Amino acid sequence: MEELLVEAEGAQQICLIKPPVKKNNIPIDLKLHSDIRAVERARFAHQIAEKRRLIKQYKMERERQQKLEEEEEIKRLRKELIPKAQLMPYFDRPFVARRSKKQPTVPREPKFCIPRHKTIKCCRMSCNDMSGPSLLQHLPSSVEKAEALYQQRGQLKEE
Repeated sequence: MEELLVEAEGAQQICLIKPPVKKNNIPIDLKLHSDIRAVERARFAHQIAEKRRLIKQYKMERERQQKLEEEEEIKRLRKELIPKAQLMPYFDRPFVARRSKKQPTVPREPKFCIPRHKTIKCCRMSCNDMSGPSLLQHLPSSVEKAEALYQQRGQLKEE
C-alpha cells in the first residue's frame, strides 16, 4: 500500500491509497466476421474483374486476327480472280417452240356445298335443300367443257 501525504488546513495527514481492484484492461483487436467477409469479397471482385479484362482482351485479339485473315483472303482473291467476259450465245440455231408431250390434267368438279361441320347451327342448309334453280344447273360442268375442247382440237387436227 502506498501512503500519501495530504495537506489540509495547515495540518498534514497521511492517507492510504486503496489499491485498484482490477487491472486496467487493454482492448484487444477485434476481428469481426463482416470485416473478414468484406476482405474476401473484395479479393473475389478483383479476381472477377481481372478475368473479365482477360476475356475482353482475348476477344479483341481474336477479332483482330480474324479481321487480318479476312483482309489477307480478300487480297489473295483479288490477285487470283480475274474478271472474264461472258461467252456470246449462238444465234445460228434459232429457237423452235415445240408442243409439250405432257398429258393435260383432268379437271375436277368444284364443290359448292359447305361441309356440315363448318356451317353455323342456325344456318345449316345443304345444296339439295335450296329452293329454286340451283347454281349448278345453269353452269356447264368443267368436265363437259374439257370434253368440248378436246373434240374441237381433234377436229382442228383432222383438217
